[in-house]
Amino acid sequence: MSDLKIAIILGSTRPGRNGKAVADWVLAQAQNRTGATYELIDLLDYPLPHLDESIPPSLGQYAGEHTKAWAETIAKYDGFVFVTPEYNHSTSGVLKNAIDYLYGEWNNKSAGFVSYGSLGGARAIEHLRGISAELQLADVRQQLSFSLFTDFENFSEFCPGDHYKEQAATLFDQVESWAGALKRLRHDLPVAA
Repeated sequence: MSDLKIAIILGSTRPGRNGKAVADWVLAQAQNRTGATYELIDLLDYPLPHLDESIPPSLGQYAGEHTKAWAETIAKYDGFVFVTPEYNHSTSGVLKNAIDYLYGEWNNKSAGFVSYGSLGGARAIEHLRGISAELQLADVRQQLSFSLFTDFENFSEFCPGDHYKEQAATLFDQVESWAGALKRLRHDLPVAA
């Protein structure tokens, strides 16, 4: 088993959310992989207020205990699979807020995206790709986009087709590949004095 750790981050806390079923499905697809260990991070378990740090995250001088706990959680992972709804042609506010809290903990790690929405959530992913670039997160090409019209019964019961399993495997392969390369990079980087 690899020593790579990948977090699947559930980016919705909305009551009645569809994201939990999607994130659970993603985690189930990753369970038998040998290239990395996957764990689910549900933002419902990390109730971060609207960004309340006075010093920019890029300086790594966190004041709030909630920020320090969040930083400690994210720092231990080598890569991420973000599960996001699409709200108003973008990602959820709670996911954007959680991302904005940190900087160095995201740097030189890999990222993959899984989205859902009326148009598959593709626009949420496009916004997350731009955010990832600023955070020095290497986002992979493969993505999964689930439609509320075709991948959910009655817009609420998640029922993805079998063809998504192969797409998920490709996503995991890419995230693990970049996570491994970037872990070596992080290990070889000189420590700032």
